[in-house]
Amino acid sequence: MTQIRRADKLIKTDQLIKQDFAMRPLRLDSLELFEDVVRCGGFRAAALARGVSSSAISQSISVLEEALGIRLLNRTTRSVAPTEAGEQLLEQLRPALHHIRTAIDDLNQLRERPSGTVRVNAPGPAADHVLCPLAFEFMKVYPDVNIEIVSDAAIIDIVEQGFDAGVRFGNQLAQDMIALPLGPALRYAIVASPDYLRRRGRPDAPRDLLQHDCIRRRFPGGTMVTWKFEKAGEQVEITPHGRLTLSSAHQELQAALAGSGVAHLFEDYVRDHVEQGRVVELLSEWKQRLPSWYLYYPSRRHTSAAMRAFLEYIRNQRWCPTNT
Repeated sequence: MTQIRRADKLIKTDQLIKQDFAMRPLRLDSLELFEDVVRCGGFRAAALARGVSSSAISQSISVLEEALGIRLLNRTTRSVAPTEAGEQLLEQLRPALHHIRTAIDDLNQLRERPSGTVRVNAPGPAADHVLCPLAFEFMKVYPDVNIEIVSDAAIIDIVEQGFDAGVRFGNQLAQDMIALPLGPALRYAIVASPDYLRRRGRPDAPRDLLQHDCIRRRFPGGTMVTWKFEKAGEQVEITPHGRLTLSSAHQELQAALAGSGVAHLFEDYVRDHVEQGRVVELLSEWKQRLPSWYLYYPSRRHTSAAMRAFLEYIRNQRWCPTNT
């Protein structure tokens, strides 16, 4: 009888806890977490974006589902996707959360200094040589603003992925985007180590590179990078051959320094190494002048006080031209 009473007591306690969940007012941060999980495609990605543990996010969503009395997410070992109820809630939730964030951010206009977070998605070279140095100085001027830079060469939907802005090479942008030049015009440099050149000789023209071991680069989408050259109005484009294929400029530079082949890199990556004699620049008279990086952001989205300060800081920059 004692065991039966204890079991009855546990059942009643569990029912009271569930009742308490149902009666609690829903927390705004739980609803934001739910939106993050769907946007990021899983608990782990949402946790990384939030800087918390996956288990904490999972527990918060479970409490939210318990309070609502309905499942919002279908969970498998490989993916997380909203249920029909989750989709319906999300459809109505997004505009409401947007209005709440806008209202809160509008209060920042009354502050003496902007605050908040600016999230930017940028290819590695742009982040390394333009965006990061710019952000470091900006944060000294605006100590209440947080900056998050995610290096990613893939073309993404910055709005869907929760970024305030993105960086793209050149000014080819999606519809409804506003763009600002970010840094000076760019040029590629062809380099190889002295050791490689002793073994394989030095190319005299771009097409000579077809007989060399070039360090190739593959974009995230699978496309192989071609090398373009220009001299006195003549343009040459080659598809390099080589045994080594990599996915980042840092890897290419390391390979060139190790004597693994000829590399095709932005000048910013190799300038110091050329000056110190670690690599030798080739075909310098064939350099093609390229557009700058562009920072772009959606024209129809509310711009936060922090983002407005960041955009104004970029507009006030005076980019020094590249060396000729």
